[in-house]
Amino acid sequence: MSVATWTATAAVALEQSQRRRRAWLGGFLMLLGLLAGWAFAAHSSAGAQATLDLNQAPALSLPNPVLPVRTTDLVLAAMCLALGAALLLRRQTRGSYLILSAGLAAFTLAFLVWAARGTEMSFEGMLASTLIDSVPLIFGALSGVMCERSGVINIAIEGQFLLGAFLGALVGSVSGDLWLGTLGGALGGALLGTMLAFLCLRYQADQIIVGIVIVTFATGLTSFFDQSVLTPNQSLLNSPNIFGPIPIPLLDRIPVLGPILFDQNVFLYLALVLLAVIHTGLFHTRWGLRVRAVGENPRAADTVGLSVLFIRYRNVILGGAIGGLGGAAFTIGSTGQFTSDISSGLGYVALAAMIFGRWRPLWAASACLLFGFADSLQSTLAVLNVPIPSPFLLMAPYLITILAVAGLVGRVRPPGADGVAYRRE
Repeated sequence: MSVATWTATAAVALEQSQRRRRAWLGGFLMLLGLLAGWAFAAHSSAGAQATLDLNQAPALSLPNPVLPVRTTDLVLAAMCLALGAALLLRRQTRGSYLILSAGLAAFTLAFLVWAARGTEMSFEGMLASTLIDSVPLIFGALSGVMCERSGVINIAIEGQFLLGAFLGALVGSVSGDLWLGTLGGALGGALLGTMLAFLCLRYQADQIIVGIVIVTFATGLTSFFDQSVLTPNQSLLNSPNIFGPIPIPLLDRIPVLGPILFDQNVFLYLALVLLAVIHTGLFHTRWGLRVRAVGENPRAADTVGLSVLFIRYRNVILGGAIGGLGGAAFTIGSTGQFTSDISSGLGYVALAAMIFGRWRPLWAASACLLFGFADSLQSTLAVLNVPIPSPFLLMAPYLITILAVAGLVGRVRPPGADGVAYRRE
């Protein structure tokens, strides 16, 4: 078979695969539309209304919308059906996931309106909780992007969270300085990043196994010191202050978005700054070009004079420090206390968000918001007494994680040399 024939055959196979995926996703959206029309609209009383609270201090007040449940859900169900049909009949791949996202958003809003029937739901509070829950995940996803764009798999994000949270609480309590606690959390993550880099690059150990070992090590270490050191000295060693919200004048008074984006603590602002810096650095600077070259083809990068091992060491250690910051966000950014299960496996959720976001910082952050919304949603539904078993609500973020890594967004392509050890000849 000639190269031209093989290329044409591969293109046809790819187009058929994409067409099948669009058809499957379109059918899925239409099924959700039918479900919304039947379960939410048809089974709601004719006079039922839902009130969405859109006001939170210090933003300027707006009248809270009062929506007729049946009419609103019928409109949203029709939108979901129309978007599903458009996706089913679509011939182009570009823009398909935007249509899918719009359809899922319509179904979710229909569900929320149905859940809030006869009562008032704090929609503003749910959005704020979504952003707060997403902050540690954004740090973890950025840690993974930094490592894997250079060619090193980072399964150790959960361990970096735990050690960063532990040292953040310990240093913050002993010193009384929250910035020192933040630095301690970053250093804890950087130490585990150094361990990951040393074992994977110096001894070329299996990167996935090393990551799991590091998570196990960090879990055992922090659990031991929590029980033997922090718990007996709770008031002295495990009671740090937490960063309070820092309002940005004028911007925090913007209706709806003001309190959510511009009246938060320092970890949110730091996550947004790192997100912008890493995205710009990776795709618009010489440094990012070198990192991506090493992650895609280290041998070719070596032939033009790049130090593959140095770039990988640097990125993995920096990625570990960013993961440690995510751990510190759990303690001195939120709870004010370290517990041995404080991260609850969210390091793996951050890893899934990175894969869901196709190893791109902005897309990974969007995936983190999705997982944060799932966590916030289960809390909101529990308050509204929705007749859904609480264990099912609690597993919602992890269910989305499984769907993400199982290929909900289609086949994803990691960096070409991700997880491949490099030995210079």
